Amino acid sequence: MLQHPPLPGLAAVDSGDANGRLNGRPAGWHNPPTGKPYHLLVIGAGPAGLVAARAAVALGARVALIEKNLLGGVSLNSGCVPSQALIRTSRLYAEMRNAEAYGAKSPPTVEVDFPLAMQRMRRIRARAACLDSAHAVAAAGVDLFFGTARFVDGDSVDVDGQRLHFKKALIATGSRSLLPTIPGLDEVGYLTNETLFDLTALPKSLLVIGGGPFGCQVAQALCRFGCRTIIAHAEPLFLPKEERDAAQLLAESMARDGVEIHLNTKAVNARMEGGKKVVETLNDGNVATIAVDEILTGIGRLPALSGLNLEAAGVAYDANKGIVVDDFLRTTNRRIFAAGDVCLEHRYTDIAKASGHIVVRNALCFGRARVSALTIPWCTYTDPEIAHVGQYVRQARERGIPVKTFTVPMHEVDRAIADGEENGFVKVHVREGGDEILGATVVARHAGEMVNDLSLAMVAGIGLGTISQVIHAYPTQAEAIKKAATAYVRKPASRWITWLRRQWFAR
Repeated sequence: MLQHPPLPGLAAVDSGDANGRLNGRPAGWHNPPTGKPYHLLVIGAGPAGLVAARAAVALGARVALIEKNLLGGVSLNSGCVPSQALIRTSRLYAEMRNAEAYGAKSPPTVEVDFPLAMQRMRRIRARAACLDSAHAVAAAGVDLFFGTARFVDGDSVDVDGQRLHFKKALIATGSRSLLPTIPGLDEVGYLTNETLFDLTALPKSLLVIGGGPFGCQVAQALCRFGCRTIIAHAEPLFLPKEERDAAQLLAESMARDGVEIHLNTKAVNARMEGGKKVVETLNDGNVATIAVDEILTGIGRLPALSGLNLEAAGVAYDANKGIVVDDFLRTTNRRIFAAGDVCLEHRYTDIAKASGHIVVRNALCFGRARVSALTIPWCTYTDPEIAHVGQYVRQARERGIPVKTFTVPMHEVDRAIADGEENGFVKVHVREGGDEILGATVVARHAGEMVNDLSLAMVAGIGLGTISQVIHAYPTQAEAIKKAATAYVRKPASRWITWLRRQWFAR
């Protein structure tokens, strides 16, 4: 499906955008001349490609990096960075309205300045772009090319008429939005993550089609800005891969914020009517209509493979799953590797970066690093945040692993009580009969920060019993993890141990 042309009310280029584009793709940039074959040629300058290019050039390799659009990829330009900036401002507005809960007086009126929030977002995005600007990447020793890369054969690429040869190559072209096939949607127009952050005016009303991480984050944030926000989600609960009680807590939190939630609801067609975008929905056979000013969609991600001419390079791929790789991230052409969203099931920035490092080790250093060995945390940045690492209980049971779970509600944590952030919990899953951490879910205001402790423990082989011996700064919300560890240590003892204790203390 083709994406619609820019909608009225989208941003003209402001100073933040101008600076971001200057960093991400300078005007008048001249691609370097070509010479010897590159030790590593990287296609795509998102998180995976940038990490790999910088790591390879640090080893002394000749490196080419090719980018079709802007440096930084989706994460910087239309994903994590801009969304976090808006989420932070929306949270401030929510706290001002709820100031009495924190022992302060709420302002008589809370006046929302959405254009100001968007200007701040663009300044932040431009500042973040400085870290991997075109000039910084080139200064590090990377030959940076802007243009469309297309494989000519198994060891060369054409970039807008310029031929580049390589010894090893990395495809890191990322992913693009998966759009629903809804009759009439193209005609009425819609927003995706690629156009949302170009808005200058807050829509009076918005329908979000899909209840995945991005949809939930945007729905809650824009609702807190004062936009009437509706979610239509085809499944019974948001975030279908997460723990059910975690998704339920999020649904309740969003409802308190004022998000109108329609679960088990599928959008079936769209039309314009009276200046509004009218979407017809279907729920258990019942037809309803929702009239809004804007529609946001994006029900997932698809690997970005268009125009690469992978057949010429002998690289196998699936249009939905991406490039076929083995556990070492090698493609069916042993000279060529892939990393990030273009080949991996989990499409997160941290995983993309980790996979970029794996490729450099395996392609240039005769390494045998495996992507299956990665311990992968992720987080949905709603309020509360939902973070997870490792296995879910259902996954462990499918593999025949006995599991014991230790749960601590956040309302039992002093700092969460003091902060007024009691909505959530920490769940840690261990292998029954031991303290090996198999996985964990954290639902809390700062879950994304807290889950890192558990990720570190899993990578380092630190069991839950050992965490119980670690002194945590008090009061912090991460004390919930220590409480889970203490619960493990204090779990009911066997009858034999209980008898021994009674004998000892009866002396």
